[in-house]
Amino acid sequence: MGNTCCFLCGCIDQASVGVIERWGRFERLAPPGFHFFNCFTGQCLAGVMSTRIHSLDVRIETKTKDNVFVQLVCSIQYRVVKENADDAFYELANPKEQIQAYVFDVVRALVPRMALDELFEQKGEVAKAVLEELEKVMGAYGYSIEHILMVDIIPDDTVRKAMNEINAAQRLQLASVYKGEAEKIFQVKKAEAEAEAKYLGGVGVARQRQAITDGLRENILEFSHKVTGTSAKEVMDLIMITQYFDTIKDLGNSSKNTTVFIPHGPGHVRDIGDQIRNGLMEASSAQLDEQ
Repeated sequence: MGNTCCFLCGCIDQASVGVIERWGRFERLAPPGFHFFNCFTGQCLAGVMSTRIHSLDVRIETKTKDNVFVQLVCSIQYRVVKENADDAFYELANPKEQIQAYVFDVVRALVPRMALDELFEQKGEVAKAVLEELEKVMGAYGYSIEHILMVDIIPDDTVRKAMNEINAAQRLQLASVYKGEAEKIFQVKKAEAEAEAKYLGGVGVARQRQAITDGLRENILEFSHKVTGTSAKEVMDLIMITQYFDTIKDLGNSSKNTTVFIPHGPGHVRDIGDQIRNGLMEASSAQLDEQ
């Protein structure tokens, strides 16, 4: 262990403790440094114990409560207590095997009470139980357990594949829900937009018709004042004849020339005017009846 010893002297490295015997019996512990030994009185350096922290990885295979075989990798960090180095030197021949045996015992007693999901969630509890047991047992032999880490939990390959498939299915289900909600919001907003567009279109048509009505009324009043002896009916007939000819002109000047057959003659214009007037009069009569 990097220490030199002869019949009369010996050197003990830092972070180490020497065990001094006299005639084969333990006498004392020697701190790091240079020491003289009286060989003629039976004094000698029996051995050296390192007080550095050691790490031991233990792999345990066991079964969970839901009958899943798993392998647990447990890392134990331990050291020799300097004041009790003589116990560690004389009591245990192989401390690693002793620690490993207690880890196996605790883990195989605790893990079968847990389901696989609980084991992943409570692996710290398993490490804590192993630490408490080892501290109680190994402390009597001069060892201190510094840390215990549950490094890995490895289920069977088929179990891991099944768990990944379950996780993927749950994520796909959640994605479908979000996609459905997004489509629902899109359809609602689209319907609201169409309703708003139709409402605004109706408002525009109403304003257009109101503007046409106002323009016709102003034209009739202006014509009646300037031309004496004309009635509003005659002015309306003249305006309708003018609009009729404008419509015929627009049909002829259209870029997409098509043949349109319509009844044509001055009498038909009068008929159209009579139909419009009759419709307006019926609408006014219906409003008066409702009032």
